[in-house]
Amino acid sequence: MADRDDASFLSDEMEEDYELYAEDEEDEEPASAAEESGEGASSEGAAAPQEADPDFVPFTHLHVHSHYSLLDGAGKIDGLIKRAKELGMTALALTDHGNMYGALEFYMKCEAQGIKPIPGYEAYVATGNRADKTGSMKDSNCHLTLLAMDETGFNNLLVLSSRAFKEGFYYKPRIDRELIREYNEGLICLSGCLAGELPRTLYRGNLSPEAYAKAKETAKWYKEVFGDRYYIELQNHGIEEQKMVLGPLAQIARELGISTVATNDVHYILREDYEAQDVLLCINTKSYRTDINRMRMEGDQFYMRSGREMVQALPEYEDAVRRSCEIADRCNVKLDLGHRYFPEFTPPDGLSADEYLRQLCLAGLKRRYADNPKRCKDGVLSDEVLARLERELSVIKKLGFANYFLIVWDFVR
Repeated sequence: MADRDDASFLSDEMEEDYELYAEDEEDEEPASAAEESGEGASSEGAAAPQEADPDFVPFTHLHVHSHYSLLDGAGKIDGLIKRAKELGMTALALTDHGNMYGALEFYMKCEAQGIKPIPGYEAYVATGNRADKTGSMKDSNCHLTLLAMDETGFNNLLVLSSRAFKEGFYYKPRIDRELIREYNEGLICLSGCLAGELPRTLYRGNLSPEAYAKAKETAKWYKEVFGDRYYIELQNHGIEEQKMVLGPLAQIARELGISTVATNDVHYILREDYEAQDVLLCINTKSYRTDINRMRMEGDQFYMRSGREMVQALPEYEDAVRRSCEIADRCNVKLDLGHRYFPEFTPPDGLSADEYLRQLCLAGLKRRYADNPKRCKDGVLSDEVLARLERELSVIKKLGFANYFLIVWDFVR
């Protein structure tokens, strides 16, 4: 609890990494006939091999922090994916605090490992307008879980996270309701952890009628914006405040016709990792573990639980546990990472961009070395100059950057 606006960009190093991930996947055992035919492609159905176990419960983690939740999340992306596979899960979300830093790495590695990636973002939402930068840190924001359903949703997450830093930063990068309404397309919204607006309103108000009415109005607003893409999040990590608000949250959901979904606020992979994550929090808050009043996450339940463990934590809400797979099935982000989207330069005389760039470079070199007979004699460039030119042009051609150089040349001249 405790960019870039264009999703089409991919550096060459990232492309090479993606190829390596794919090669690693090719080395694994061949898929079964059922897998190759596409049977069991949904998040719940694909877990069929585990379902012979009577204790197996289909579940997808939709609220997950990696080490990109800086000095808060203790799990690296590779480890999160590996653990999801061990638990028989076929989809996984990433919802780091206030940023999308890990989204591309997460997407590529999930794809390579046969796990459906659900890029997400645990947003900090300003309690008022994002331009209002007054008050304490605790009162200046609340949490909200956002998941991308498609490419439009992914791009909207990038916009939201960018504008949060550029326009709403106050202790944390914050968005507000204005931005949520403007960029809600393609997104699934979960009401958030204990620091979310709904649960916090309830427990801070001691479940009073006034607090309940205010929380209900909040839920109404989100339902009006997101429709059936809004879910009330139910969690139980053994924290008293969470147990206190579970019933009222479920009641609000029933009264407003909103579906609930169970999540675990994953901050580390295995239960025994809780001490390592606690050390990270101490570094984050400049505290000692022995400090009594420091920030801490109570207990050791913020790990990647199995579906059965989720049911044990929320025995009255097994339907909410299983609904996580329904949400995963609604999310199908496919990023086009194999293309660049530079604007096109149209060379004259039917030349290609590479040919025209070479022509311009040759003419420019002759002008530059006109008074240097060692480099250009009687209008003929030396072998040394030509070799250097061919080497540089070959790199530009290999990277597909000729259009970029021509466009820059065009507006500079």
